[in-house]
Amino acid sequence: MRTTFDFAPLWRSTIGLDHLADLVDSALRQAPEDNYPPYNIERTSEDHYQISLAVLGFGVDDVTVTAEQNALIIEGRKPESGAREYLYQEIAARPFRRVFNLAEYVQVKQASFRDGLLVIDLVREVPEAMKPRKIRIANGASPTSQIEQEKAA
Repeated sequence: MRTTFDFAPLWRSTIGLDHLADLVDSALRQAPEDNYPPYNIERTSEDHYQISLAVLGFGVDDVTVTAEQNALIIEGRKPESGAREYLYQEIAARPFRRVFNLAEYVQVKQASFRDGLLVIDLVREVPEAMKPRKIRIANGASPTSQIEQEKAA
């Protein structure tokens, strides 16, 4: 199912969100992806997140976690272990690649294995310069004279 969106109304009232349309468009273009391995995304507090992937059968050396600009890439590959004869095999240990798009200022803090899960902790750290701040309103004086008065004080 291919759906197209008209982002023209969005562009009339926003500035600097052009990457949002590209992100939505690329998500719609992707073929239905494999759901392996299953994962959860959890918000643990206001600016903290956690991704848990069920990687049963994989070890620490079989999985790589790479943080790139605005992306988290998790790949797993089991080394070839010779010929085994399975009578029944349901535990999947096939290679996988998961890519998570990260918002601005979201950083990967750590990754660990717990009870067959790969747990990745993320945090959003907005720089002080980007946080909202109150702007002082001058009282009738010109901006340059206001600055001179503040320097004199």
